[in-house]
Amino acid sequence: MVVLGIDIGGSGIKGAPVDLVTGLFTSDRVRIETPQPADTAAVVQTVVQVAGAFEAAASIGITFPAVVQHGVTKTAANVDKSWVDAPAEQLFSAALGKPVTVLNDADAAGVAEVEYGAGRGVPGLVVMVTFGTGIGTALFIDGTLVPNTEFGHLQMSGLHLHGGDAEDYASDRVREADDLGWPEFAERVQTYLRHLHALLWPDLIIVGGGVSKKAEKWLHLVDVPTKVVPAALQNNAGIAGAALLAARNARVV
Repeated sequence: MVVLGIDIGGSGIKGAPVDLVTGLFTSDRVRIETPQPADTAAVVQTVVQVAGAFEAAASIGITFPAVVQHGVTKTAANVDKSWVDAPAEQLFSAALGKPVTVLNDADAAGVAEVEYGAGRGVPGLVVMVTFGTGIGTALFIDGTLVPNTEFGHLQMSGLHLHGGDAEDYASDRVREADDLGWPEFAERVQTYLRHLHALLWPDLIIVGGGVSKKAEKWLHLVDVPTKVVPAALQNNAGIAGAALLAARNARVV
């Protein structure tokens, strides 16, 4: 039985079949650049291309960088505005010819980390924070997901910074655009995570996204009054979490 996870990001659309016992991929990941503009028709077509690289799947989970309620994408911070109020699950299901589960990308990554990785077995309040094109967050209470938190859009002006969304201050996109060194980036992440901690007081913060692969270069510089660890599945967590939730929804696990 093949269960497929597909992760839609601002720069790439990635997919792989997932072993639901371990969270590991059962074959090499396929990645295609996100079309520009990333409107509904172009993204759906690209997802079909990614899925077509693998055996027919019994279940497919798709992550999306947006609030997703009842299969409808409600926001579009880093993709085309045509996704606002788009019936995403219906669009993907029609194109792929089978039921599809669509969920927020950070929620999917968090689900994988709680099931397989750094958050496994951790009681209390756990927050997953992904640093990529934007900042995504996922919140868990005793292992149960509270979906669609958008703490990447916290306003930073109260901290006497330049103002605006947190993701316009501490995302990996901003690190690259502003050519920040790792110490400078770590300082920005620390400021953001301290702000987040003051609001939530989590027992654990898991840092994911592309920069988690380079955590040894900067995460030790981040001082927050709770435990902060890199994602065990790194940037593969979204694909694994999407596959797991799709399989659960289809009742194949």
